[in-house]
Amino acid sequence: MIQRILTVCTGNICRSPLAEVWLQAQLPDLQVTSAGVGALVGHGAAPNAQDVAADAGLDLSAHQARQVNVALVGAADLILVMDDTHVAWLKRHHPTLTGRIFLLGQWRNRAEVADPFQQPRDAFDEAFARIRDYGQDWVDRVRSLNGGR
Repeated sequence: MIQRILTVCTGNICRSPLAEVWLQAQLPDLQVTSAGVGALVGHGAAPNAQDVAADAGLDLSAHQARQVNVALVGAADLILVMDDTHVAWLKRHHPTLTGRIFLLGQWRNRAEVADPFQQPRDAFDEAFARIRDYGQDWVDRVRSLNGGR
């Protein structure tokens, strides 16, 4: 059974916070958190990420970026990352967690979610569209694993 999901990107201000709030909305009985492999610790979500989230009825206003650490990855039943560099970083720093680390686009030919950092709003829209699309595959799988909830 999956109870805790960790979403991971690089700075923890764009992709992983968007994935966190979207997955949390889809799976309200689970704990969903986010972190970055090179986090801009203490920074809020990027303004474009906040706007994209708000347009979807989600709130990133209280988000504070944090660095991936042993406690966060150790507590996670499932770790969803945005691209292969995150997979490699996590496997290098936390090799015992290999079976819990997957690309968000795992079921879409291992598709990645491009980093919209310092890009125009349309890059954030595209990233969020992929997060929702790829994330739905995980929502369905987690619900199935968790007995339909």
